[in-house]
Amino acid sequence: MSVTVHVPLGERAYDVRIGQGLIGRAGAEIAPMLRRPKVWIVTEERVAALHLAALEAGLRAGGVESAALVLPPGEGTKSWPHLIRVVEWLLEERVERRDVVLAFGGGVIGDLVGFAAAILRRGVRFVQVPTSLLAQVDSSVGGKTGINTGHGKNLVGAFHQPALVLADIGVLGTLTARDFRAGYGEVVKYGLLGDAGFFGWLEAHGPALAAGDADLRAEAVRHSVQMKADIVVRDETEQGDRALLNLGHTFGHALEAATGYSDRLLHGEGVAIGCALAFALSARLGLCAQEDPSRVRAHLAEMGMMRDLSEIEGDLPDAEGLVALMGQDKKVVDGKLRFILARGIGEAFVADDVPGEAVREVLSEGLGAGR
Repeated sequence: MSVTVHVPLGERAYDVRIGQGLIGRAGAEIAPMLRRPKVWIVTEERVAALHLAALEAGLRAGGVESAALVLPPGEGTKSWPHLIRVVEWLLEERVERRDVVLAFGGGVIGDLVGFAAAILRRGVRFVQVPTSLLAQVDSSVGGKTGINTGHGKNLVGAFHQPALVLADIGVLGTLTARDFRAGYGEVVKYGLLGDAGFFGWLEAHGPALAAGDADLRAEAVRHSVQMKADIVVRDETEQGDRALLNLGHTFGHALEAATGYSDRLLHGEGVAIGCALAFALSARLGLCAQEDPSRVRAHLAEMGMMRDLSEIEGDLPDAEGLVALMGQDKKVVDGKLRFILARGIGEAFVADDVPGEAVREVLSEGLGAGR
């Protein structure tokens, strides 16, 4: 049983299927798209060990053959060397423009493979088969692809929409508790940016969802994907509303850079801390009630998630250093930092005129807490 969220982007329209057992039905789902009965899978070692055999069997059951490239896990794979490796492998395999490449993994694989597909032969079709909660609710939908460089996160990339997304809820059961919570940081973000009712639903059901309730997980993914799809349709290339999806990310990306894109801080953990900081900044500026940041932090705490800078292991730059890291972020416009702030839970907006002193004060307080 699965549900479908349609992303109506004209010639680039596609479906996001969400449900149990989609990997086992991958052949039946993908075969109608193919000009020849073969696909090329790019994945990473951890996902391959757990799920690659099942995907290959699911493809064969639908009459589809496959070849696979297995990369190292981790954020470091979203890099020039691995982009070159993927593109060269696809060329060696003689992948044609009308063929289909499968991105099988979390957000790192989805972003990397999507970018490789975007530049290979000036655009090859690809299917996202996301295996992490973060990828299912966020990075697999919307067509943002890219890699990191020494200058920052996601600064090189392209908008390249997938041809299909298969979000198999069943694979979420193999995630570590930390990886699941990191993905949940992106789920919470949707409630905070535009749907107070959804945030309330998460407050009520979050613990059961984390404990493994499949129906609740499917609904959380469906609702998140529908919210993202609605925003992407309004603003595909992030000229306006789509920037709201970056709630928590200006802070979060700076923290990821400060921790060297390492396991010290996962992307979703940075987003969760970033959301807490965005609400703290909003309250400091008098934009939202003082109770709102407390409510955000209380829910993150109940879910066992990071919410404070002091929870990040190891040393961090001072407030000035973190602000400098934000200056390389994609959300800088005309040299001004762009923050997503909030007038309340579910009421986010884009702010280009945030006083730097207020940002430094919020960061200084966060760095001083618990240290």
